Amino acid sequence: MRLLLVGNYGAGNLGDEALRDFFLTRFPQHVWTCISVRPSRDRPEVPPLPCGLRSLCTTPWWRTFMVLWRVDAVVFGGGSLFTDTESVFACMLWWWHAMVARFLRKPLHFAFQGVGPFRTRLGEWLARSAFRKARSLSVRDTLSFSRVQLWHLNTKVIQSFDPVFSLVDKEKTHTNPQNVLTVIPRHNSRDSLLSRLKELLLGGMWDGVDILLLQPEHPQERSFALELLSAGAREIIPVRTLEELVDQVAASRVVLTQRYHGGLVALALQRELHCVEQSPGDKLDALAKLAARPFDREVLCSQIEDGVRALEQGLRS
Repeated sequence: MRLLLVGNYGAGNLGDEALRDFFLTRFPQHVWTCISVRPSRDRPEVPPLPCGLRSLCTTPWWRTFMVLWRVDAVVFGGGSLFTDTESVFACMLWWWHAMVARFLRKPLHFAFQGVGPFRTRLGEWLARSAFRKARSLSVRDTLSFSRVQLWHLNTKVIQSFDPVFSLVDKEKTHTNPQNVLTVIPRHNSRDSLLSRLKELLLGGMWDGVDILLLQPEHPQERSFALELLSAGAREIIPVRTLEELVDQVAASRVVLTQRYHGGLVALALQRELHCVEQSPGDKLDALAKLAARPFDREVLCSQIEDGVRALEQGLRS
């Protein structure tokens, strides 16, 4: 089948790129084209559809429309596409992609979705509207599952988990960690992360405090990292691949993060995890709740397989 993979790819976010790689490697029997904010000429990628005058005039959106015309189905592939925690525009952008695909009578599949939280009624309405006629639907956490269940959709909702978890080499859990505190900020991290770092610095003796940048080219992320250095961190380490992230986290004893996939890797490697949520009920909140109680890695991997089967069966239907 010819499929269009829709997601926040190409922005330099390590977690989103790992999700894209999961789909391309786990479903190699399909011919994929990916939405990317920075399409590469070396790969089958197209820009997002325009959602404003500027993007209408500056991006070759007609390439995306032609791909939509030709594909057999559209897959919204993981990540927090439908949440208005930062801006309701994100919900509007992905809703628009769903509406154009539906207009062209393309089956819609939503795989490993993080849904919500929502600050506005509009954001939630856009998400519910996009999901309304999904052929298959899986979500990555219990909070997302509860939100979608309240919508009473005709499509069965599958409780899955983030597939990046399954890409972490479980043998790395046996790596002897150093007495290092690893901090993973976002470009829009606030004082809450800085305050939590100061608490951890006062509460223990550390051999080192390292800062991992998962979007090292982002100027605001670099700027906030410099603030963390002045608070007592030792080193800023740019991280560009999942393998590099796994190695850095495996060498740490404690991880303080405001990045979801940084926390996910820490969870997979069974490191002490401190998540600083951006808003109540967000993906970091869901991850913190999971880390706060004993969990079975095999159960989580089994849930990922449930999501894989849901997508496979949906594509065959």
